[in-house]
Amino acid sequence: MKTNVKKLSLAGLLVAVAVVGSTFYFPVGVSKCMPVMHMVNVLGGVLLGPWYAVGIAFVTSCIRLIAGTGTLLAFPGSMAGALLCGLLYRKFGNTVSAFLGEVIGTGIIGAVLAYPVATLFLAKQAALYGFILPFSISSIGGAAISSVLIIALKRTKAIDAITNGL
Repeated sequence: MKTNVKKLSLAGLLVAVAVVGSTFYFPVGVSKCMPVMHMVNVLGGVLLGPWYAVGIAFVTSCIRLIAGTGTLLAFPGSMAGALLCGLLYRKFGNTVSAFLGEVIGTGIIGAVLAYPVATLFLAKQAALYGFILPFSISSIGGAAISSVLIIALKRTKAIDAITNGL
């Protein structure tokens, strides 16, 4: 298996941005809404692909959990959003598909997957669809920020330089 050091370096940089950005959050219900994490999910999905994006989300969630700035709810939400974002961007190749992948993946799929995590591991009473609103709010904000960044990178041809260098 061939290791791409440039991709790993960019993934590490995105993990660092997400971990540092996790200090900025706002509470909605029992979840912490962190738009920077969702911004990183979309950037990772677009620049590196779905599997790197999932890895970035997983490592970021682990570090945040260890540091006490995140919860177990970060795993299903961020990883589902990163995967769907990367897969849709790979298939359709546009920013709108990446945006929708993050919002649907985190806001709906990740929210439903968070229910068993909350009830089994966090011993919290939660409604099955109780995480959809907070997860959606957070993912829409972060995905919108990343969409603006990606559009700016495309206009300046910087995204081509980044992806061609990988």
